[in-house]
Amino acid sequence: MKDTTLAASLAGLSFMLTVIWGAPLLRILRHFKIGKLIRVEEPGKHLVKMGTPTMGGVMIIAPVLLLTVLLNAAALIGFKVTGKSVFVPLITMLTYGILGAIDDWEGIRGKRKGEGMTIRVKFISQWLIAGVIAWALKYLLDVPGMFIPGVPAEVELGWWYVPIAAFIIVAMSNAINFTDGLDGLAGMISATIFAAYGIIALMQGQTFLAKFSFTMVGALFGFLWFNAHPAQLFMGDTGSLALGATIGVVALMTGQWVILPLIAIVPVAEAMSSTIQILYFKATKGKRFFKMAPIHLHFELLGWSETQIVQRFWLIGLLATLIGVGLAMV
Repeated sequence: MKDTTLAASLAGLSFMLTVIWGAPLLRILRHFKIGKLIRVEEPGKHLVKMGTPTMGGVMIIAPVLLLTVLLNAAALIGFKVTGKSVFVPLITMLTYGILGAIDDWEGIRGKRKGEGMTIRVKFISQWLIAGVIAWALKYLLDVPGMFIPGVPAEVELGWWYVPIAAFIIVAMSNAINFTDGLDGLAGMISATIFAAYGIIALMQGQTFLAKFSFTMVGALFGFLWFNAHPAQLFMGDTGSLALGATIGVVALMTGQWVILPLIAIVPVAEAMSSTIQILYFKATKGKRFFKMAPIHLHFELLGWSETQIVQRFWLIGLLATLIGVGLAMV
């Protein structure tokens, strides 16, 4: 009960810190004209978002970094060992946040204005970082290999764990990136996923990981204060890449990553819709499976309003999350 109370308190504190410093950050982003560029092929309704401040992932990362470092300062300087594991998801968030920030900056002010980093450079960078993190999870932290619902014993994967873990980190990073396209969607979905794994971590006795997860939830709620429709701020790749990769790492640290496709059903569907669209387009020499991908754009072109899509997707995500947490308890 004490750990649960502290985790909830951290969520509240993280929320307040994010909301407090959100307004000054908005003024800074507006002053330097760090605004979103809308692609020509996006639905016409998105043109009103042109120039809205982006790189808002900084708003999430900063309070989580501050609170996590302060809460685990004793472990950081060597007085305690048990809290050091939480720095792996923290470092993941920072490194992918930096990668995303470079991508955002390239797309706003760089040579590839409107496009960002090349897909090849971005993808290779994601895999290199993920490989190092996966190795650290396996050989430094010795995290659980895999838990399957209904199977009482842990399943060991041996050296296969590293490439599988790296794939999960990269896949989730891109999945949240695909989800980030409508006001509040990626933030609400990510907060729900972190809350689910925070509960799972509490059930497993991983209190440090649970506290980190709920700190993320609070920061995301604070971000949503500014990102709710009509959005004053977008997270950009600075936020989406960092959130996705961190979700992958948190899931891996609990060993409950088999149920991640269920708990993260909306990001997985967003990523799969884009993959299906590309493969179908190539196979049929120009035909489209969806009106537009990722799938939230398909529903927008069908006539659903932005708020309808966000709310309905979140309801689906919430239901899937509840089922996933239930399976983790089996």
